[in-house]
Amino acid sequence: MDKSEIRFTKELYDYILSVSLRESDVLRRLREETDSDPNAIMQIPPEQGQFMAFLVRALGARKAIEIGTYTGYSALCVALALPKDGVVVACDVNDAWANIGKKYWKEAGVADRIDFRLGPALNTIETLIASGQAGTFDFAFIDADKGNYIRYYEASLSLLRPGGIIAIDNVLLFGSVLDPNVLDADLRSRITDADISVLRELNEKIVKDSRVDMSMLPVADGLTLVRKL
Repeated sequence: MDKSEIRFTKELYDYILSVSLRESDVLRRLREETDSDPNAIMQIPPEQGQFMAFLVRALGARKAIEIGTYTGYSALCVALALPKDGVVVACDVNDAWANIGKKYWKEAGVADRIDFRLGPALNTIETLIASGQAGTFDFAFIDADKGNYIRYYEASLSLLRPGGIIAIDNVLLFGSVLDPNVLDADLRSRITDADISVLRELNEKIVKDSRVDMSMLPVADGLTLVRKL
């Protein structure tokens, strides 16, 4: 049987978590509080957060940026993986969502490693570049409004040092990049035709981009890893 034919049932998914997930109590409680939010679909799953923390540690990262923070689970995963003098610049336009995570950041002892910036991420990135921080970041995570994904990708490349990594979430858009008809009514209300078009364009752009190494993984809703050459 081709390994691509393995059917990931809920039982198999639960087994994977049971033998691999090392989620701290504070991370679990933040995730569970977020699960009660009507927009909880925007939260990354715990195995993805653990994988991102693994990447950050493997990189020896000290400086990261997150485009799209929501309630702060992914920011907390990254911050916990950074050294004490590390920082993750967390960008979001919704202060109320970030405030959910802030108490958990403090409880985990990493609030000083998370530099939350309220406002459009592209404006924050422009400010960082203007202050001489282009080419100084080790890791970037993109998980925000899909219409700006190509802009976020280019801006993140500008911030990244050679050898740095970008993790781009939702590159499969629940399968709609292949067939928009797979979306149920709730997802269709969240994902526009323009979103699908941008993700298709970005996926095709990255695979041809000679500036980077890349790998698309079927993690959660699709995760593309890009390494700047």
